[in-house]
Amino acid sequence: MKPVHLCTLAVLLAFPALAANNLPDLGEVSQATFSPQLERKVGETIMRDIRADRDYLDDPEVTDYLNGIGHRLAAASPNNRQDFEFFVVRDPTLNAFALPGGYIGVHTGLILTAQSESELASVLAHEIAHVTQHHIARMVVQESHNNLLSIAGLALAILAARSNTQVASAGMAVAQAGAIQSSLDFTRENEREADRVGFQILKDAGFDPRGMASFFERMGKFNRLYDNNAPVYLRTHPMTTERLADIQNRLADTPYKQVPDSLDFQLVRAKLRASAGRAEEAVAWFDAGLKEQKFNNEVAQRYGLAAALLRAKQLPRAERELMQLKKIAPAHPMIEELSAELKRAQGQDAAALAIYRAGLKLFPFHRALIYGYADTLLATRQYADAVKFVNEQLKFRTGDDRLYEYQARAYGGQQKSFLSHRALAEAYARRGNFTAAIEQLQIALKSDEGDFYQLSSAEARLKELKALDADARH
Repeated sequence: MKPVHLCTLAVLLAFPALAANNLPDLGEVSQATFSPQLERKVGETIMRDIRADRDYLDDPEVTDYLNGIGHRLAAASPNNRQDFEFFVVRDPTLNAFALPGGYIGVHTGLILTAQSESELASVLAHEIAHVTQHHIARMVVQESHNNLLSIAGLALAILAARSNTQVASAGMAVAQAGAIQSSLDFTRENEREADRVGFQILKDAGFDPRGMASFFERMGKFNRLYDNNAPVYLRTHPMTTERLADIQNRLADTPYKQVPDSLDFQLVRAKLRASAGRAEEAVAWFDAGLKEQKFNNEVAQRYGLAAALLRAKQLPRAERELMQLKKIAPAHPMIEELSAELKRAQGQDAAALAIYRAGLKLFPFHRALIYGYADTLLATRQYADAVKFVNEQLKFRTGDDRLYEYQARAYGGQQKSFLSHRALAEAYARRGNFTAAIEQLQIALKSDEGDFYQLSSAEARLKELKALDADARH
């Protein structure tokens, strides 16, 4: 099979839960324009399955960092009218991929492999360019005998090859998608265009464009060393000497600009490394780095050690390391969150709440602190305070499904069944699970609670959700 960039293919390779028949009924999409609205609908459909997959990393600190970098890049993209959402996949392989509708996923392995923030940003810029240049739509429309469902079908067959080659062979025989057989020249054309546009995005966003060159040079070495066992990113983004030469030529006309990595970049990488593999191995890795003075940033190295110690349940030592960390670190929400988590692990909920309150005064929009404070209030059965806090947060974060889940738990603790089920319905709705949302609203309406206004509002919302559910199925 020829190497080819297929964003939908890449994501389907990553997620076993995703099935071709979960995609909306698009008909023969090549007969009409693959419109931005249709792209978004397809992307939302795929994302519902991704969010339900065990490898989807639902970590607010990592996700918010990635979205901060991604949106900074997207804002520098010329003529961009696309909304973007960036998400993380818990996978040690080196990969990133774009979906229809502006959804871009990054494997944890790629974040850990990037040797600078500009290298990570270069990958995101490249993927953003694939979206803004409408490469998915152009590919689907060009393939006059295939639609997105056939692409998904073959992607699932390739996915099956990981565990069962016989099943995969049968699947490929069924899903002979012409789109997968696109010419290598067409693929290289897409990649060159994404390089060119991504390079300019990276530069205009204030990152070091040499990050793109250094990352792709390293990928080129991987390609030569490992050939058929090259990283996933190389299989979905074929690397050529022409592409490398083109990037180097662009750099020749670009003045040198040193761009230091942010502390957020270093802390996020440390957090991911602390959560990977066995906890004891993570502790040993951070210990060795500190002992041998082999680290890029001491604050991040000590943060990672404290996080790994907490995960290994070595709580007294984790507390000592945090005290050392705070002596050298600036005020940072991730450090405050880790401190509160440690207090909770030690059974000191009151101390954790105090840390959360202080942290939220300094960093009022940090989601991990918001969630941690709400969860600790619920754990200590301070339901009235939890309701008040969550309702205040929902004034500014109306699309936050996790806040609605906390609201449901808080109302449940107060024995307010109607409000609890109503809140849980909103949590499901924001996850795109309209069937579950409808069920929760129906349960709420069958309760003996709720005044006339609340019941009328719930009935109107039920009709709206049924319409959304019907639309999602077609």
